[in-house]
Amino acid sequence: MKINFTCVERFLKYVKYDTQSSEESNTFPSTEKQKILGAELVKELQEMGLKDAQMDECGYVTATLEANTDKKVPVLGLIAHLDTSPDVTGENVKPIIHYNYQGGDIKLPGDTSIVITVEDNPDLKNKIGHDIITTDGTTLLGADDKAGIAEIFDAINYLIQHPEIKHGKIRICITPDEEIGSGTKYFDVKKFGADYAYTVDGEQLGEIENETFCADSVTITITGRNIHPGYAKNKMVNSVKIAAELIEKLPKDRMSPETTEKREGYVHPHIINGGVEQTVIKFLIRDFEENGLKEKEDYLKNLCNEISNKYPKSKIDLKIDESYRNMRYILDQYPFVIEYAKEAIRRAGIEPKLSIIRGGTDGARLCFMGLPTPNLFAGGHSFHSKREWISIQDMQKAVETIINLVQVWAEKS
Repeated sequence: MKINFTCVERFLKYVKYDTQSSEESNTFPSTEKQKILGAELVKELQEMGLKDAQMDECGYVTATLEANTDKKVPVLGLIAHLDTSPDVTGENVKPIIHYNYQGGDIKLPGDTSIVITVEDNPDLKNKIGHDIITTDGTTLLGADDKAGIAEIFDAINYLIQHPEIKHGKIRICITPDEEIGSGTKYFDVKKFGADYAYTVDGEQLGEIENETFCADSVTITITGRNIHPGYAKNKMVNSVKIAAELIEKLPKDRMSPETTEKREGYVHPHIINGGVEQTVIKFLIRDFEENGLKEKEDYLKNLCNEISNKYPKSKIDLKIDESYRNMRYILDQYPFVIEYAKEAIRRAGIEPKLSIIRGGTDGARLCFMGLPTPNLFAGGHSFHSKREWISIQDMQKAVETIINLVQVWAEKS
């Protein structure tokens, strides 16, 4: 397939926009600056000829490429997100292209202490001769997920320029606030009108991610008794110390993010706030199966009961909030959605790989909102860090995959 690729040019433009989302914000989108890039994306889509391209008040960018076949083909959605992680600054990104990479670690010039090592990035061994895009080491890059946007737009542009490629109706959506878990908060599945969709937000070449964690949030509130410390004997109940004891009892060699991998879940205390009178601990609970999730929550309940019995003058409350569930539960009901993606990747000359996400995606929530949505590779690595990188050649393979995908759907319908 001979393609005059535009994805790199687009990507290098998009990363110059600071689109960090914010967990502290009470607005949607969480930062108004996301809409600045959103407006630019609408302009690009309209210039391609997608006249219905628009951005709504929530910052969702949508557009439609109409079908060019009389066959009855399901409406396909292509989805990416425009925000970047709050964890590392995305302001004043300076992308660098390392042409014809010949192996070894990549030292970044803006901060020479930041090095992309082969040890931490073993996939670099497969990129000899590739052109690698990094930052200068002072910011994240934003391949998560501006690469996905660039690849979708490049593919759509190619389809418009090549009407001989038959496809069904394609709906495009670029979401805000995915990085803070709110990307689908105001996503209107019915209005979007797709029957099936794919997020283009994955990592390694050829990957299809069809599983996510099952996820819950647990809040433990410990109420003690405060009194002047000079007169506290046999009266004070210090909730800070009780909280410290509870956390100390968590396993040191298992069931935590720092001790688990692959299909192992975890119990992760990630926020603690309080004082003598009351202390709140917030946990992330993760497992690939719902029964594993329940086991971990029961473990915390039993631990709270044990601590509560030791300190009868305290009060310990545990609250569970559901976050999302493994999208495999939905995707298993529509196996062709994965099979068509595999075929599209094979046609790009790549061996497809099914992968799990030790996290969640917009697609996980969309699956349970009625829109089956696995995740396709975009080609980036080391997301949410100053060591983020992406191969230009892998981006181009992602574009090919999307073009192949819409053809597979048309052929199989």
